[in-house]
Amino acid sequence: MIPAWNEAERIEATVRSAVATDVEVMVVDGGSGDATASRAAGAGARVVTSERGRAVQLARGASAARGDVLVFLHADTALPVGWPEAVATALADPAVVGGAFAFRFERGGSTRLGFALALVEWGARLRVALFGFPYGDQALFVRRGALDAAGGVPQTPFMEDLDLVAALRRQGRLALLALPAVTSARRYRARGPLRAMLRNWAAVLAWWLGLDRARVAAWYHGAGAPGPR
Repeated sequence: MIPAWNEAERIEATVRSAVATDVEVMVVDGGSGDATASRAAGAGARVVTSERGRAVQLARGASAARGDVLVFLHADTALPVGWPEAVATALADPAVVGGAFAFRFERGGSTRLGFALALVEWGARLRVALFGFPYGDQALFVRRGALDAAGGVPQTPFMEDLDLVAALRRQGRLALLALPAVTSARRYRARGPLRAMLRNWAAVLAWWLGLDRARVAAWYHGAGAPGPR
C-alpha cells in the first residue's frame, strides 16, 4: 500500500512498479489537491481516502487491504523487478515476520551530488548491517498476523516506521533483502544530502532517547527535512 499526498508527478511510476499478478496495489490518498488519486487509479491502483498523516494512512490501508502480506511503499519509491518472488521467498521461513528491501537512490540528472548521495546509501547499508534496522523508505513488508500481534501501525506523528520495525522485531525475525527499492533523491538534492543525513541522524537519536515525539516532529518538519535515513 502506498500512502500519498500531492504526489501526482510520481504516483504512476510507483504504482506500476508494484503491479504484479495476484497483488492488490492500494493508494491511500490523504486529501490531495492534485491529480494523485486519478493518476493512481489510471495506473492500476485501488484508491481509498484517509485523513492526512502517514501513520493514519497506513492504518487505513491495512484495515482495507485484503491480503495476508502487506507491503508499505512510499509514494516516491519504486519496487524492483521480481519483488513478489523475493518477498515470498523470505516469508517461506516461518520465523520471518516481515522485512525490507535494500536502499538505493534514483539516479539521473546532474551528477554533482553523486558522491554525497552514495555516502548516504553507504550509511544506510552500514546501519542495516550493524543493527538490522530498516526504515520506511526501504519498502517494509509484513505478515498481517504479525502486524496485528504488534498492535497495528503505530499511531504517532513522526517516525512510525521506526516504531513499527521495533514492534515487529519483538514478534520474530526480519528479512533484509539484497534487491533495492529505489527512492527519489529530490528532497536530498534540494536541501543538501549530507546536511539532511546529519539532521536525520539527530532525529533518530532523539527517537532512541525517547524524547517527546511531537516536539521532535515540530523541529524536524520545521526544518523541511526529508524522511529519516
